[in-house]
Amino acid sequence: MSEIKYLILKATKIVLIFIMLRILDKVKDLFSRKKSIDSFLKYPEGKRIYREFHPLRNSMMDPDGLKIINRLVRNKYKAYFVGGCIRDLLLNRNPKDFDVVTNATPKEIKRLFANSRIIGKRFRIVHVYFKTRKKGNELKIIEVSTFRKLPEHRLNGNIKDIDHSLLRRDNVYGTPKEDAARRDFTMNALFYDPIKEVIIDYTGGVEDIKNRIIRVIGPPDISYKEDPVRMLRAAKFAPLLDFQIEKKSLKAIERNKYEILKVNKNRLHEEFMKIFRTGISASIMESLYNCGLFDVLFPGIIQASIENIPKDLKPKKIQFVDTPVAKRLQVADRMLAEREDLTFNIYLSLIFVDLVSDIFYPEIKKKKESIDQYIKRKLEPLFQHLQLSGRDQERIFQIFVAQRQIGSVAFDQKKLNKQKQQEIKEKKYFFEAFMVYKIFSIAQENEDMIQKAMIWEIGPRKKPPIDARIVSLYYKPPKSTFKNFVEDL
Repeated sequence: MSEIKYLILKATKIVLIFIMLRILDKVKDLFSRKKSIDSFLKYPEGKRIYREFHPLRNSMMDPDGLKIINRLVRNKYKAYFVGGCIRDLLLNRNPKDFDVVTNATPKEIKRLFANSRIIGKRFRIVHVYFKTRKKGNELKIIEVSTFRKLPEHRLNGNIKDIDHSLLRRDNVYGTPKEDAARRDFTMNALFYDPIKEVIIDYTGGVEDIKNRIIRVIGPPDISYKEDPVRMLRAAKFAPLLDFQIEKKSLKAIERNKYEILKVNKNRLHEEFMKIFRTGISASIMESLYNCGLFDVLFPGIIQASIENIPKDLKPKKIQFVDTPVAKRLQVADRMLAEREDLTFNIYLSLIFVDLVSDIFYPEIKKKKESIDQYIKRKLEPLFQHLQLSGRDQERIFQIFVAQRQIGSVAFDQKKLNKQKQQEIKEKKYFFEAFMVYKIFSIAQENEDMIQKAMIWEIGPRKKPPIDARIVSLYYKPPKSTFKNFVEDL
């Protein structure tokens, strides 16, 4: 009986301790002060960098963007250029687009611009349309958004408060200070006021651009959980801009890398498209690998790629750049720089190749299963993991099945059935399948396969549709920065 009483007493003590700890946590939460928004900002009042001390001029800005800002200001609203366009101009790069931010609400913006429409579910923004001089009557879009408020979980520091659906309605408007604090990186949180030709910096973004540093605004763990795509963007910007990811921001990627799997598939595929368009996808994938994201996004690829390195060529310490997948991406990037036509599915296939690399060699035959079954068995798990659309799955499957036909071509063209060859060329998937074969051959430095690829290049061949092409935007190395910039900012 004494032992039973002792055990009951001990259990009671444990329960009481547990209850007391919970109460203390609640009391701590109750009396703990929320972080001030100023704690996220290096310059809470906004550092003004006047035109004498920076290289930006209105002549560098988009003229239609200037029209939008001028009209908003004339109607008593604040309006600035924001984000990547300011960063790129400070780096002597051509901005891809010019975004505008204002304290006018979407409805107020729409009222001022007849050539506009409100879009978006998570956060409503306005697209203002302008005619261009390009052929086909293409329209240029200037994106105009409203200053947004900092989310509560950022101030609480409570990761549990984050909505992991990532699609919560987010139409709470705020001030320029709050808008800067809620952006992803300091380098993307700069405002440019064209009326006064002043850069407004709340986060220290100008110094970070000058020092070539990617720094998350606020606690990196909370920022990445709030939007895991930020991890992908940090890893992309590092080689693209020749920047370094700040230590805390980098370590937080390693801790939160599996959060990337919570991203909506359409957003994820859009980011892949942006990576492939840069023309330095090999360097960006290496950056993803170094951050730990590549293995999360493409499980099993690196291991399969390492296994495909010939034993006599395998280095003692294998880096990403030593792998066949890296070499294929390097070849693809060179082709893109030479204005070759490459597509999203070509790039994905180049990443997947090592899982089914033996199909490129016709002499290797699978006895237990057909080629179709073999390819499906190997690629199906990755298709599901990446949530690829049925259309993309089917096309990638066709690309790999066609490798046997392409690889089986005879050297003596007289023996070729030209009609049969032309029929294959007319297939919708042929161009993409051929480019994968050609890139694989060059990366492998296999002269026999390169010769076969040259045979298929003779004569006309079907091209991918215009909307499937990838256009290289950033394959040229970034220029030197801040030539005329004052050192003591």
